[in-house]
Amino acid sequence: MAHTLTQAFGKNFLGSAPNWYKLTIVAFLVLNPILMLTAGPFITGWVLIGEFIFTLAMALKCYPLPAGGLLAMEAVLIGLTLPETVYNEALTNFEVILLLIFMVAGIYFMKDFLQFTFTRILTKVRSKIIISLLFCFAGAFLSAFLDALTVTAVIIAVAYGFYNVYHRFASGKDMGSDHDLGCDKTLKEQKREELQQFRAFLRNLMMHGAVGTALGGVCTLVGEPQNLLIASEMGWSFAEFFIEVAPISMPVLATGLLTCILVEKFKLFGYGVQMPGNIRSHLLETAIEMEEKRGMRGKVKLIVQALVGIWLILALGFHLAAVGIIGLSVIVLLTAFNGFIDEHQLGPAFEEALPFTALLVVFFTIVGVIHDQHLFAPVMHYVLGFEGQMQLVAYYIANGLLSMISDNVFVATVYISETKMHFETLLGAIPDIGMTGVALMEKLTSTEILRVDVLATLPQAAADQAGALMHQFDKLAVSINTGTNIPSVATPNGQAAFLFLLTSALAPVIRLSYGRMIVLALPYTITMSLAGLAATYYLL
Repeated sequence: MAHTLTQAFGKNFLGSAPNWYKLTIVAFLVLNPILMLTAGPFITGWVLIGEFIFTLAMALKCYPLPAGGLLAMEAVLIGLTLPETVYNEALTNFEVILLLIFMVAGIYFMKDFLQFTFTRILTKVRSKIIISLLFCFAGAFLSAFLDALTVTAVIIAVAYGFYNVYHRFASGKDMGSDHDLGCDKTLKEQKREELQQFRAFLRNLMMHGAVGTALGGVCTLVGEPQNLLIASEMGWSFAEFFIEVAPISMPVLATGLLTCILVEKFKLFGYGVQMPGNIRSHLLETAIEMEEKRGMRGKVKLIVQALVGIWLILALGFHLAAVGIIGLSVIVLLTAFNGFIDEHQLGPAFEEALPFTALLVVFFTIVGVIHDQHLFAPVMHYVLGFEGQMQLVAYYIANGLLSMISDNVFVATVYISETKMHFETLLGAIPDIGMTGVALMEKLTSTEILRVDVLATLPQAAADQAGALMHQFDKLAVSINTGTNIPSVATPNGQAAFLFLLTSALAPVIRLSYGRMIVLALPYTITMSLAGLAATYYLL
């Protein structure tokens, strides 16, 4: 009986994750208290960071929340940080939490309009280069105002829908019957070859679209979760964030779009695959049927979604409210005018964002450990030892490399908070400011008071010093943002949208593996990272 109970407990612990992964997490949990007693909190804290990065890197084996959450809870229990610290970190970043809860849910109710847009691109445009460019640009533009995860989800839904239609047609099955989309046994040889080509075509488009979400996501404070986190620490509005980041984001955007054209034109890294003509004609017929079934009510829903999309862009551009509150207004408008009035219709809208929201609060626990144990002090001291443009380059590279192997939100959270604390210390060392460095930083990054007005209250010499420090702090914040957003396209670990694509139902049916995704992302990683690095040094 006891043996059976032990086996059942072992199977339940972290569910279907591999046994080696379960044993590794158990080993971490056993090791940490022993290290705390023998090596002290500083060493234990660094080991904890390594363990947490491991859970992020192994996200395909097990979503990081359960395993990472256990590590975070243990960190609090053994005294590496305090519950109050975790709460204060979450409270400081409450605007980011609101963004994830309400904005992502709001965009869920705009999916019909977004799917309509991408379906039109896929069926109406014949040139593969132009289709690829449109997918990449549409992903970038939408991610700049919406949410990269949701935009990726929409692109996946469009591709999955078309793949489903054709695979059933090629297998001789109708839409109502049970069918395994991953099985090709019922297909004839010619159909099988066409399907392989269609899969490669969809892999190309999915990667162009996913990279597009990264290109647009870096540009604005709503594109990626860490952008809003950085903006809130700096006191930047939507327009200010865009202007601050533009010296890097715009050259990188142009580089990304040019890379899209080149890899398609010269058929590099597995790109350049064409859609078979008979598949295109079948998909076009299906799209026409879908439009006919939509009817007048369906068309009105699309119009409402388009109008609410315009409202969203204007509300963000003019900073009419906190981003999360604008997202809530989108939910209210779309549910009211498109007739979503049952509770069970609203629930699925929140499913995409809440696991990541919970994971973000777990991030804040690890950040609390870093703060309380001063873990990044030696690293920050080394990086900040550089001066001028080289300091910006060092920040960009450090954030980029870390984001490739872990999670860009985690890296950005740590770097922006630690950098801000460093500059608070520098501000506090300025003579005759009449307040602490923390108090002065709070005023200089306030959204209520203009920075020039705060500096005007200081003696001239102090104002000049504080102004120069804040100018460099602004540039470092941009380096953190671009460093975590651009090189992180190298692996699915760094970009949430890439990980979402890799773990979707579409990935196995179009044969998009982890390794294949890295190869397809490689040309973008090289060109965009180098463009970002050059822009950081010469333009920032």
